[in-house]
Amino acid sequence: MEQHIFNVTEVNELVKLLLDHEPLLQNICVRGEISNYKLYPSGHHYFSLKDEQGAIRCVMFKGQAYQLRFRPENGMKVLVTGRISVFPRDGAYQLYCNTMTPEGVGDLAVAFEQLKEKLHREGLFDPTHKKPLPEFPERIAIVTSSAGAAVHDMIRILRRRYPLAKVILLPVRVQGVEAPPEIAGAIRYANRWNIGDVIITGRGGGSMEDLWAFNDERVARAIYESEIPVISAVGHEPDVTISDFVADARASTPSNAAEIAVPDQVELLRMLGSSRIRLEQSETAQLAKLRDRLMELSSKRVMKDQTAYIQDQRMNLLHLQQRLGDLANMKLSRKKQQFTAMAAALDAMSPLKVLGRGYAMACDESGHVLKSGKQVHNGQKVNVRLGEGGFEATVDHPYGGE
Repeated sequence: MEQHIFNVTEVNELVKLLLDHEPLLQNICVRGEISNYKLYPSGHHYFSLKDEQGAIRCVMFKGQAYQLRFRPENGMKVLVTGRISVFPRDGAYQLYCNTMTPEGVGDLAVAFEQLKEKLHREGLFDPTHKKPLPEFPERIAIVTSSAGAAVHDMIRILRRRYPLAKVILLPVRVQGVEAPPEIAGAIRYANRWNIGDVIITGRGGGSMEDLWAFNDERVARAIYESEIPVISAVGHEPDVTISDFVADARASTPSNAAEIAVPDQVELLRMLGSSRIRLEQSETAQLAKLRDRLMELSSKRVMKDQTAYIQDQRMNLLHLQQRLGDLANMKLSRKKQQFTAMAAALDAMSPLKVLGRGYAMACDESGHVLKSGKQVHNGQKVNVRLGEGGFEATVDHPYGGE
């Protein structure tokens, strides 16, 4: 019997045919650790699954990868379902994946932690970015389902606590694939048209899948970018979503969000009543002080005799005049004594006194005092002053002072 000779392509096609017709390999579940993970621009995911002794090549095409709710990473242990077949061109078999879930925990839990870590690194949870809630909001925008019990609870509480506020409902779906873009769009719409002073977004309780719209990155970024303060009110008190971390305030329930958003009118009325009482007491005390002051002033002498003040001031003026006169006379007397002493000293030093004792003083024609015979010459006219009067002389024979 002659042996059939196969070419390479025929062998690969035969192996593919055998694998494709093996039922056990058409819906197989494989446990392993992800390695060599790559995400191509086409949207296809390529990686390997390995354990202690072996590895298998895997591919997850874009259509199946779109259903992933977490981001695969190297080293992550997962359960993968799919079919095993051969790619004839390479002659290598691989696992064509349909689903992938983290081993030991749900894919939603992994997706939650991954997104939480990513947004935390980007600073979306930073307390410095959170805006304060308005103390007395005039308009409250609620982004939630119009059919749920949560919205009715919030409206009822808002009307009871603070009926002055206007409530504006922006109805959206809060569950399903369409929910995240609708919630994010409603928040951006409220900001664009400045619909409210504060936004409440959330829904009633449910499973993690039910609340997943508020773990969506699009909703988180819309809350972060909102210029209007946002209160996140999702589920019951133990429930925590990404929206709670990003929002400016977190409420344990939708009803609690309504309580946080507005003041209580009963408490406001009580505060106003207390303020009114304190104001009345303050005014009463002030009036009592003014009354006492009025009584004190009315008992003063000036209030009984209007001229008494003028008379008292006239006496003060006379007293001041007397003191000023005395001070002026004392100062004038001291100045006279000083003048007399200085005049006597000047008189004692006066040249006229010397001349009066028989001395004379000669001056040239310019009036300069002559102190030496060397300052004159023959025929020069000089003026000679005596104690009384004087005369003009002509120099006949000058001589030095030696």
